[in-house]
Amino acid sequence: MSSATRDGRDWQPEYLLSIDPKKCIGCGRCFKVCGRDVMTLKGLTDEGEFVALDDDEDDEVEKKIMVMNDEGACIGCGACARVCPTNCQTHAAATAEAA
Repeated sequence: MSSATRDGRDWQPEYLLSIDPKKCIGCGRCFKVCGRDVMTLKGLTDEGEFVALDDDEDDEVEKKIMVMNDEGACIGCGACARVCPTNCQTHAAATAEAA
């Protein structure tokens, strides 16, 4: 599925599909550049479970990472990929099946 820029140039959106929890450092840069709430910061426990972040859960959290929140809201702009220092995201163009 191809789109066009404002002046008519071809542009191919690449949507955020996943975030690798092993690579993500929870820096929040991607979250800050995304205005669509596609991802959110969660805690990852020793058991590999995602938990909401609050003062009570901090003792159980091994590290904080970004996770998918509303993947359908992604417009495929790629801003999150450009600011990610660990290259932990997977992006792809829309397929005919997904459209």
